[in-house]
Amino acid sequence: MPELPQMQALAERLDAALAGAALARVEPLGFTALKTVQPSPDALVGTRLAGVGRRGKYLVFDFGSARIAVHLSQAGRVDIERPPNDGATAVFVREHGTERKAAWWVLAPDDEGPMAELGPEPDSDAFARLVLEGNDRRRIHTWLRDQRTVAGIGRGYSDDALWRAHLSPYATLASLDAAARQRLLDAVRGVLADGLERERARQGGLSEPRLGEHFEVHGRHGTPCPRCGETLRRVSYESYEVTYCPHCQTGGQILADRRLSRLLK
Repeated sequence: MPELPQMQALAERLDAALAGAALARVEPLGFTALKTVQPSPDALVGTRLAGVGRRGKYLVFDFGSARIAVHLSQAGRVDIERPPNDGATAVFVREHGTERKAAWWVLAPDDEGPMAELGPEPDSDAFARLVLEGNDRRRIHTWLRDQRTVAGIGRGYSDDALWRAHLSPYATLASLDAAARQRLLDAVRGVLADGLERERARQGGLSEPRLGEHFEVHGRHGTPCPRCGETLRRVSYESYEVTYCPHCQTGGQILADRRLSRLLK
């Protein structure tokens, strides 16, 4: 799933390509993806795009009189296309796979839609206070991915941030001392800043079926840890995996993996 760095860099490229242009038409290719009725997308035809921004993992197209918010979910991707003999620029949103969870909303200026439930951005003072002063007792990997707690972070950058901070994905915020909390805050912001720098090197849209070539440890189980050389491990769930280093993060402990346990019975 695209996370904050991918979406921020994509928003910047879309803004550079489209800001100031008038919307010529909207062609929904899958009607179930549109989650609002009013305002109608057709009401924006002829309106100029003030700019493209981002909130959490949402792209936000600001037309002044209304906004279009787009969430790509797990497999949605965006291409910037220039049809031949047209002279226009098109934004094409497609979804790989069969889940069909990508969605978009047309929002009045005072309507935040699904973004109203988002937590603070990772670079905000509110997030810093949460990390440095909070007492959340959920596993850190869980609440980092909870968009109501902090907006924009997913599985990939959670794995990398916890690896950088030398923290177990099973640790809780409430259990951390001041030094560990500061490491966590610095690691979260660091992996996102580094990811954004790399994502800004992309050209055009965000069209790859799979993303993640920039991650330090996420998705790299079975390979050597980039820091200590220990073999990276994973914990597998039904729809995702957590990657970690036993030496750097868990004091040599191998975390319970339910799938592996079933295989060994």
